Amino acid sequence: MPQYHYTVVFEPALEGGYIASVPALPGRVTEGDTIEEARAMVKDAIRGYIESLLKHGEEIPIESGAANVERVEVTL
Repeated sequence: MPQYHYTVVFEPALEGGYIASVPALPGRVTEGDTIEEARAMVKDAIRGYIESLLKHGEEIPIESGAANVERVEVTL
């Protein structure tokens, strides 16, 4: 079975918990009460998305290269 690797961004949610998004897969956003739950939820969301693409004969997006995620400061 093929394996796919995607960068996931975990951000604290204002109401608590975490929001998880996958930049390479537009619209793949989920959340969890804990980081572990958010991780499980986003894996499930990715899996479902890929299964749907395969079912419909569509191309699976492949993330190329290593992600470079950083926080930048902007002063006004």
